[in-house]
Amino acid sequence: MGELTGAEALIESLKAEGAKHIFGIPGGAIIPVYDVLHRESAIRHILVRHEQAAAHAADGYARVLGRCGVCMATSGPGACNLTTGILNAYMDSSPVIAITGQVPTPALGTDAFQEADLLSIMMPITKHNFLVKSVDELAKVVRLAFKIAISGRPGPVHIDLPKDVQVSRAEVKIPPDVFHREKVKPDPDPKRIAEATSLIERAERPVILSGGGVIWSGASPELVELAELIGAPVVTSLMGKGSIPEDHPLALGMLGMHGRKAANIAVTECDLLLAIGTRFSDRSTGDVRYFAPKAKIIHIDVDPVEIEKLVKADVFIIADAKRALRALLEALKSKIKRGVESEWLKRVAQMRKDFAPQMDYDSVPIKPQRLMKELTGVLDENSIVVTEVGQCQMWAAHFYTVRKPRHFISSGGLGTMGFGFPASIGAKVAAPEQKVVDVAGDGSFLMNSQELATAVENKINVVVCILNNSYLGMVKQWQDLFYEKRRSQTYLGKTPNFVKLAEAYGAWGDQVTRPGEIASKLRDALECGKPAVLDVVIDPDEHVLPMVPAGGRLDRMITEA
Repeated sequence: MGELTGAEALIESLKAEGAKHIFGIPGGAIIPVYDVLHRESAIRHILVRHEQAAAHAADGYARVLGRCGVCMATSGPGACNLTTGILNAYMDSSPVIAITGQVPTPALGTDAFQEADLLSIMMPITKHNFLVKSVDELAKVVRLAFKIAISGRPGPVHIDLPKDVQVSRAEVKIPPDVFHREKVKPDPDPKRIAEATSLIERAERPVILSGGGVIWSGASPELVELAELIGAPVVTSLMGKGSIPEDHPLALGMLGMHGRKAANIAVTECDLLLAIGTRFSDRSTGDVRYFAPKAKIIHIDVDPVEIEKLVKADVFIIADAKRALRALLEALKSKIKRGVESEWLKRVAQMRKDFAPQMDYDSVPIKPQRLMKELTGVLDENSIVVTEVGQCQMWAAHFYTVRKPRHFISSGGLGTMGFGFPASIGAKVAAPEQKVVDVAGDGSFLMNSQELATAVENKINVVVCILNNSYLGMVKQWQDLFYEKRRSQTYLGKTPNFVKLAEAYGAWGDQVTRPGEIASKLRDALECGKPAVLDVVIDPDEHVLPMVPAGGRLDRMITEA
């Protein structure tokens, strides 16, 4: 490629990795890179209004496309503002490349202006972390960063780039490949497959638990095929939502603290649990002593750290989910022939019917169940729903019907308020032809509402659907259920007029107060031709139910407030 500055080498390396978009904010320590971007047409930079939003946007972008998203910030406070979003990506196994400017190398460790030790700060929240000290190594570092981020269990990688390296010059050649040793091989051990096959053959009440690893490996077709072959209902974690079409007769929805009643009971009653690409989060299992108490457990995960970390497995398979499921299908096809519906599937079908949630509320204030029903009806199967965090998130996870993987995006492990809106911006940039809706709570939306400027300026036409109850709703719910209704510091009081807030930024805004208005105003928001905010006034006393108390048993749910 010839002689390049470090800034030029960075951009050329990003282009070589297929990067098309960067979400970020410039500052003094990253100006040389932005100077190169000024004359670059192959990469579109999207100027956000806060660095946390840059990381969340890159995260949402990555989850929709299944490849790395890129965010960028300056040194010190700019880089530190990325960390919440990077930790969010780390907890949810999302491949984000975070690039930060840094003070010149001679100034490192001197408490220079806007210096922060990002190598140390980022180390526990990334898969890998680089401090680049010469232009010569930059192209190799970028190639390695992308490879590390997306291989094995995906996750974020950080590149810290001192300002003197950005302006120094050297001969740069992008390597065709770089060596990177993952901890595990993606192919399953045939012995483990045989052991799992034997357990599946003998099972009378099998259940499949599908996690985010199924989506990241592209294993949804194999998941559905296996479920149909062995006659197993499928429950999902929050990250696994969408791995099976939720209108499929074997789909029982999300399990866990805020899961569907049928899903929780099925896991409690099953005699075999096949868990794929899931880490057995406490929000999924409740008290592990009573989790799937009658079941043999098969655990498939690409990350050996997750094996028996929380739940003991009778058989574990360390492998890529898609390859493991293909191996199981190959082994089982000649052994399992189910011509009639089993008693177990009859039981599951009855539970689906008996425990189907009520959705047709006509009351005022609006019930969130009715909103989710209308949202499911208005959006097509290709639409993408992103959520904020809190009650709005759990209502969407519980009641909104997802029909394709990568079409439901939420902050799971970290539960980051303020995630949804910038993540929806990233999702829309990744899939500009798809409808993208951020299901928001008023409290969570306010944490990054300034990104309305980003959406309007860049014509990123997402719809924010605010479930407005004037509370920090999930905290209030815990206070109501477990703290004798002492609602301490959860009432938001005077919140903005969200319609006027949207209009102040140049976006479209409207309010919904009656159930009959929901569908038509949702369509108006989707078709208005600009970013939109729909303020839906909901019942402030509505809880997300059923609910398993923290550390409780899945079969002992709170069903009434």
